Amino acid sequence: MDATVNSQFKLGQIEVDVVLKGIRNIHLGVYPPNGRVRVAAPTGTNLERLRLFLVSKLEWIKKQRKKVLAQERETRRDYVDRESHYVWGKRYLLKVVEQDAPPSISLKANQLVLTVRPEASRERKAEVMEAWYRSLVKEAAEKLVASWEPKLKVRLEQLFVRVMRTRWGTCSPSSRTIRLNTDLAKKPPECLEYIVVHELVHLLEPTHNNRFVALMDRHMPDWRHRRQVLNSLPVRHEEWGY
Repeated sequence: MDATVNSQFKLGQIEVDVVLKGIRNIHLGVYPPNGRVRVAAPTGTNLERLRLFLVSKLEWIKKQRKKVLAQERETRRDYVDRESHYVWGKRYLLKVVEQDAPPSISLKANQLVLTVRPEASRERKAEVMEAWYRSLVKEAAEKLVASWEPKLKVRLEQLFVRVMRTRWGTCSPSSRTIRLNTDLAKKPPECLEYIVVHELVHLLEPTHNNRFVALMDRHMPDWRHRRQVLNSLPVRHEEWGY
């Protein structure tokens, strides 16, 4: 939610934040944890036409808000011994090792071993974990991109991995870049592959129209199942600031 909210519409009991900025298309989203609705539109968009567009999407908005409000969320992680953490869909019990050495993470049987300096705070442990998850996603996604580019006949310029509150991935067709959510390292590998292919297909079709769906059906016939698996899993715990 980086852009400034210019105004709001009210659709019954649902408030919609309106952001006008230098983009080409209208983007409508419903965001956790409380189902906040936001529409971004090109600068100069007629607000009355935008309101009518939102009215036409009211049933979709209600459906998405219901899904967001029902979605399970992870509990807060304190990074203490025997706390549950997930890597590629598998549950590991955390073991914290305090040692005067650079931080590191390793997997041993059913344990995730986090080595940190004795004075490391919860926030520092979280930073080490986030960096590790980011590296896992980056390495796995780069291999997937290399595999899927020739199949889709596309070329990606850059791949970024970052903490994302509201999306598993995004694509910028103009710059030929995609961004992936660090938390994908916690989910089963087939979920990461689904998101990578989803975003790469946006290089061929920027919107979620019939052509996009047909491309997904052709190249990944089970994409709906993968999406269902991903959407059924808990999403990250956040201290939301709005």
